[in-house]
Amino acid sequence: MIRLGGRKRVLSSASHGGGLGFASQILNHQVEANGERMKHYPTPSRYLQNLASRLELSGETIGLMTAVPMTQLVTAQTTAQGFWVECFATVGVTNAVKAGEKPLQCTRSKRGTRPGTINLMVITNVSLSIAAMVGAVQVVTEAKTGVLRDHGVRSHRTRSLATGTGTDVVVIACAARGEGPAQQYSGTHTVIGSLIGRAVARCVSQGLAKAEQWQRDSR
Repeated sequence: MIRLGGRKRVLSSASHGGGLGFASQILNHQVEANGERMKHYPTPSRYLQNLASRLELSGETIGLMTAVPMTQLVTAQTTAQGFWVECFATVGVTNAVKAGEKPLQCTRSKRGTRPGTINLMVITNVSLSIAAMVGAVQVVTEAKTGVLRDHGVRSHRTRSLATGTGTDVVVIACAARGEGPAQQYSGTHTVIGSLIGRAVARCVSQGLAKAEQWQRDSR
């Protein structure tokens, strides 16, 4: 659970609360890779909504799921010129793919309990424009893919160099208008874009190391 310290503007691809909106917390919930606990719910969103209710969470919640153990959670912080960025990540790559591959018929893992999702949650004190929030998602994705390429992570089906996994989620949470330094742009030529890229790259690198160790320990 990541409490955002108030109501923040959020853009995400999360299963629950995804899209553009506001949130007070982010819930990154560990589930079985075979989806056993979700089989009684019509959608992942309904499952996460029920979980948030049982946890008695107040305010809007962004909900994500992963089979990666929470002991493998990694964080990174970057700061410059009064801006700060914090990234939280859980990293698994057994579901790795290259963008453009033909989709699988089923997104649930058929490989036992080996985790395969990269969840990236980025929080900043900067008040990003909507365009800059979209730009932040772009920078997060570029940074993630760059690290995967640097580490030679390959698609589990085609063995091409992977760009991500089939179930990755990105969350961008920033200050509301008037509550932080405003930024219209967030590309890789900007200070905030650089901070986001560095924080995400550190998290994905650390997360890959933990995932590799987890796989060795579970053999």
